[in-house]
Amino acid sequence: MTSATISLNGLHVSFVGKLGGVNRREAAQLVRKHGGTPVDHRETTADLVVIGADELPLGDDEGLLDEATRQAAAEGKLEIISETQFWQCIGLVEGEQNIRRLYTPAMLAKLLDVSVATVRRWHRRKLIVPVREVHRLPYFDFQEVATARRLAQLLAAGASPVAIEKKLAELSRYLPDVERPIAQLSVIIEGKQLLLRQDEGLIEPSGQMRIDFDAIESQHVTSDEPQQQIISIQDQLEQRELVTPEDMIEYAGQLEDERQLEAAAEMYRAALAAGGPAPEVSFQLAEVLYRMGDLTAARERYYMAIELDEDYVEARANLGCVLAETGQPELAIAAFRGALQHHNDYPDVHYHLARILDDHDLQEDAEIHWKSFLDLAPDSPWADEARQRLAYEPELAAEYDS
Repeated sequence: MTSATISLNGLHVSFVGKLGGVNRREAAQLVRKHGGTPVDHRETTADLVVIGADELPLGDDEGLLDEATRQAAAEGKLEIISETQFWQCIGLVEGEQNIRRLYTPAMLAKLLDVSVATVRRWHRRKLIVPVREVHRLPYFDFQEVATARRLAQLLAAGASPVAIEKKLAELSRYLPDVERPIAQLSVIIEGKQLLLRQDEGLIEPSGQMRIDFDAIESQHVTSDEPQQQIISIQDQLEQRELVTPEDMIEYAGQLEDERQLEAAAEMYRAALAAGGPAPEVSFQLAEVLYRMGDLTAARERYYMAIELDEDYVEARANLGCVLAETGQPELAIAAFRGALQHHNDYPDVHYHLARILDDHDLQEDAEIHWKSFLDLAPDSPWADEARQRLAYEPELAAEYDS
């Protein structure tokens, strides 16, 4: 049933949980349009149960899937898929704009209450994949938001990034044809455990009943505090055989995860020394320096990234934020306007520019960017702030009232 496209002719389809792309009425209309019958699986036998993209099937306490439904799925009497898989199967993900809401890394971090650095790591590791990139700026659709929610759930439960990636690697070895198991498979998360839904029931990638991250945590001891003893960069290069700039960049990312920011910064510097100037590495170094609180050094590295690639719009945006924080509003406004010259549909920049213009009593100009921001990102975590700001103008209140 989960091939490129499916026919719903004669199938009873039930939706469970909160949908991420459309409302229930619209979903039911789409089912009927494709020959199926929308039903409530608790009252009528369903052939296909679709779990909403804004939900995680965490267990009975969530009330999403009752025991009878789980048992029927295990016996092959019905199939359970994600909302994203369903839209893909009926061929609507690429064609329907109302189910494609795009999020920048900053928006996604705000939505999930994780750091932007965490989102960037997921992106680098290809745990989440952007639907498009504009001048190095990734945009993620609702499918990737659902995947990111699962990753954030594991982090919130106490699983370290190393443990998460190790278990996902085990899933990939168990199913070599699946490149991104957490996005492509029916993976259920319970605390720090992963369960894989197959036709015969719930299994672990290893074939056992559960995957427990606690065992991995004991092998990869992590702490909320940076490690006190930092091995010299030269020792790290030798001990880990970090020969290429790519090796150094990879290890710098691991150091970031372990909150060894000073060591990570030095490793990025070593990568730049070994491989020569590179805009992406300069940007990553700037991000680490910013997290360390060294705004002056971060500013210079953002400048370097832009000098190396004038189209690097995320570097321009972050430079604007740093300039604003360091009391240079005129330069910040110039940086934001420069970013929009290269990518006028960058919602984050419209948001930050609108705020700084408001702060400097340039309300008329700010209003233009508040409106542009809402037009581009009506579902952004910052959208309510924009609506409240525009609501002060009576003629705009109705237009942007959700």
